[in-house]
Amino acid sequence: MLMNKEIKYEYIRASGPGGQNVNKVATAVQLRFDVAHSRMLPDDVRKRLIRLAGRRITEHGVLIINARRFRTQERNRQDANERLVELIRKATEKPKLRRKTRPKLASKMRWLETKRRRGETKRRRRAVLFAED
Repeated sequence: MLMNKEIKYEYIRASGPGGQNVNKVATAVQLRFDVAHSRMLPDDVRKRLIRLAGRRITEHGVLIINARRFRTQERNRQDANERLVELIRKATEKPKLRRKTRPKLASKMRWLETKRRRGETKRRRRAVLFAED
């Protein structure tokens, strides 16, 4: 699990359901995790995490996760933690390297034959113009 020093929580008022408490209680959670300076992440995982985070990461390398699905602060904090763990889990998976391949001659020939037949079908559908004598 992540060290608590590397994660900072900020509690803000959430929009949406909550009744009378919605304007009084700060139930939404904003989790901040400094990806760029985290000592526990290997370099390759850090790079993939930054790429996966997309717009949720600041120019300084801080990942921000907003959690406001639930009415309670505790449940929103759990939700933010789960989403962070899931992102890190995805970043730890190494992508499969793609080997460049070329189509076989037989598949090229089948493709060209299909293309020729399709063109022939379309050509036969055209209006026939009769030459006037």
